[in-house]
Amino acid sequence: MYLRHLQVTDFRSWPQADLALEPGPAVLVGQNGRGKTNLLEAIGYVATLGSHRVATDAPLIRHGCERALVRVAVVNDDRELTVELEITAGRANRARVNRGAVGKPRDVLGILRTVLFSPEDLALVRGDPSERRRFMDELLVLRAPRYAGVRADYEKVLKQRNALLKTAGKRRTGREDPYALSTLDVWDDHLSVAGAQLLAARLNLIADLGPHTAEAYLGVAPDSRPAKIAYRSSLGEALPPGYGEAGGERADPEVLRELLLKALADVRRNELERGISLVGPHRDELELILGETPAKGYASHGESWSFALALRLGSYELLRGEAGEPVLLLDDVFAELDRKRRARLAEVAAGAEQVLITAAVDEDVPSELAGTRFVVANGEVTRA
Repeated sequence: MYLRHLQVTDFRSWPQADLALEPGPAVLVGQNGRGKTNLLEAIGYVATLGSHRVATDAPLIRHGCERALVRVAVVNDDRELTVELEITAGRANRARVNRGAVGKPRDVLGILRTVLFSPEDLALVRGDPSERRRFMDELLVLRAPRYAGVRADYEKVLKQRNALLKTAGKRRTGREDPYALSTLDVWDDHLSVAGAQLLAARLNLIADLGPHTAEAYLGVAPDSRPAKIAYRSSLGEALPPGYGEAGGERADPEVLRELLLKALADVRRNELERGISLVGPHRDELELILGETPAKGYASHGESWSFALALRLGSYELLRGEAGEPVLLLDDVFAELDRKRRARLAEVAAGAEQVLITAAVDEDVPSELAGTRFVVANGEVTRA
């Protein structure tokens, strides 16, 4: 898989940008603040319908404009598809494939697959659990686009259920409200269905990703402690043994649905008192472990970078082994890495079908990744 063409209009700082691309390495060189990252962000947005830098779409639209456009031509197995996304503040975004409208923007997911490594990835190790849940869910969607719908359904149900818990809690005056409780039973069922699908998919993902991450970490930090990842569920010890472990039993959504229903019943009174949902994938955590200790709070700066890099390289190996190589995006990361880690990343990137790299200066990019060079300056992108 590779990008043949990228065009953006009123995206971030760019009134207009147009790049003709080809397989192999391509390097965008320019001083900081010139818009290099914005172009990789636009590519990543087509793959995930989200930004790696902001949580909402509004900042993606150039100041003073009503909408932004991103158009890419993607070649996969000698078949080319053109994807266009129209990002509009305050209204639903629109998508087209080969100039024909699609029902929902998420219908384009899977046409372009990317793995992006950026300075923000340090938050995967040092940030809140929500950063790691987002990492899992985005990788899950890249692996199987249908889970975008599952994730959206779960978030919608969770929002409705939390609203009901708060309302029921306010109405409680020493006696339980039969109507509120019966309605809560319905939302428990909805939450267990969507939650079990999302939880099963995450557990199976981590089981498959774990060996790739451990191997990648060994490659970038051979003198460090061994790294591993593990899924910690709000179901606790009720989670069946082997779920989420490499070589273990594959997670069954029906089994998990029953466990979620039981767990919800067990914590109902506490939920009514607190007005929030206490069980489900939104409460889960991806644990990053070095040796016998958590990476967060214990890993050095170098180890943290190595773990973040290992997660991305592991994701790349997982995806390329299942449905062809994703496009590798490296956003100004070589300047952040020491010689050994740079060499390992360059080794992997050199073998990719296509890798797009941003750098402030040419010297930051290893020689084996020189490839096609673009200069980003004065609001323009020109081929060197």
